[in-house]
Amino acid sequence: MPAIPAQRLIVPNDRPLRQEGRFVLYWMRSTRRAIWNFALQQAATHAVELNRPLLVLETLACDEPFANLRQHHFALDGMADNAQALAGKATYHPFVEEYPGQIDALLQDLAKEASLLVTDDHPLRESRQILANLAEKLPVRIEAVDGNGLLPLRSADCEFSTAYAFRRFLQRNLLGHMLEMPLADPLAEVKLPPLDKLPKALARQSSGTKTVLLTEIRRSLPKLPIDQQVGAVAPSGGQGAAIQLFERFLEQGLPRYATQRNQPDLEVTSGLSPYLRWGHISAHQVVHELLQRAHWTPGHLNPDSRGQRSGWWGLDENNEAFLDQLITWRELGYQFCARRDDYQQFSSLPDWAQQTLLHHAGDPRPYLYDRDQLAAGQTHDSLWNAAQNQLVSEGRMHNYLRMLWGKKILEWSPSPEAALEVMIELNDRYALDGRDPNSYSGIGWCLGRFDRAWGPERPIFGKIRYMSSANTARKVSVKNFLHRYGKE
Repeated sequence: MPAIPAQRLIVPNDRPLRQEGRFVLYWMRSTRRAIWNFALQQAATHAVELNRPLLVLETLACDEPFANLRQHHFALDGMADNAQALAGKATYHPFVEEYPGQIDALLQDLAKEASLLVTDDHPLRESRQILANLAEKLPVRIEAVDGNGLLPLRSADCEFSTAYAFRRFLQRNLLGHMLEMPLADPLAEVKLPPLDKLPKALARQSSGTKTVLLTEIRRSLPKLPIDQQVGAVAPSGGQGAAIQLFERFLEQGLPRYATQRNQPDLEVTSGLSPYLRWGHISAHQVVHELLQRAHWTPGHLNPDSRGQRSGWWGLDENNEAFLDQLITWRELGYQFCARRDDYQQFSSLPDWAQQTLLHHAGDPRPYLYDRDQLAAGQTHDSLWNAAQNQLVSEGRMHNYLRMLWGKKILEWSPSPEAALEVMIELNDRYALDGRDPNSYSGIGWCLGRFDRAWGPERPIFGKIRYMSSANTARKVSVKNFLHRYGKE
């Protein structure tokens, strides 16, 4: 079992590893998959060394911001896949919180019997705070493992203000990290002793199989203290659905990606964002399989590239464009959130963006809509309404229209601060990829983050990059999109 890279491991407390513990506990909370998982690999390593059973506890909290039925159903699909994938390899237990604080109490109970606790490291503020609080409470060693992206969160010692600056850093440093991939199946060759009986805190939840338990949990969702108004949507969550979607993208979407990904009338984007957000698929796996398919080797790399969007990988334009979205743009957001507690606040925008937006904060707004009107897609703009309808009805929005969506909310809000607040609320409530660093970087981009000042200076927008529905409809085909999602 190869050791995980040192930069991916943090130990937030100074407790010793307990040799006499009954099991190694892996608390699965963001990297929700049984494959390509550094944290599961680390937990399995400890279990082998200690000759102890491995208990995998996957939890779902009820008090996260905007937690709702849509997100719970999607997560439960993933839990069902994990129960199947880990059967016979480790003891897997899904746990859905019925009231706030239940997960915290459960972990404290389990820690009394564990040799150590391994968990997922995640850059969002709430996740970091939960880990810090546990480090003070638990009597056992905690190890948090970063499996978020190809570049470890702690590989850079600075904050990046643009995608260009981050891309230059990636092109100098990424290759070494690509040679340290997680194991495709960390439990494939592992033989661990079985857990003779579940800890009491888990055993009293259900005496049936994991399938029975997950069915019971799904039936209980209407009783949970979560938003019951945002219901489940058609896309299934889980590792299996993610892999199936990715394979279809490789065959049908990738060959057209560079030229057609911005066309709302076409299904060319990968659709992987919700699965990456919930940890149902790994960016490592996606990159590995894409590069294998392209017969790529490190010899393809262009050493003369200096932060350009394409050309560094030495591949065709479709592969280059997709890898830039998957690695540069996604991981730029993760790096930013890992370093800032204010990533959801106006203060996190670049100084120039704050200044120009505040300078124009008093400009007259031709239209003003409150959050209820925006949520219902009740504006004068049919294209914007259609994009919002797609978000509400399917839990997703076409990537190109998502940029327009944010720009218009700025134009129709009484202040830039109010616009930011509404964007975050609508996205995190309805989008299956909401509450994610990549979402916050995209929302921030609509207000100037990772961008530059643009001219000419306009009312309301100032020097922020401008977009309009009329220009968008001229640039890309939206006729079929409007027919499918428009209410008019």
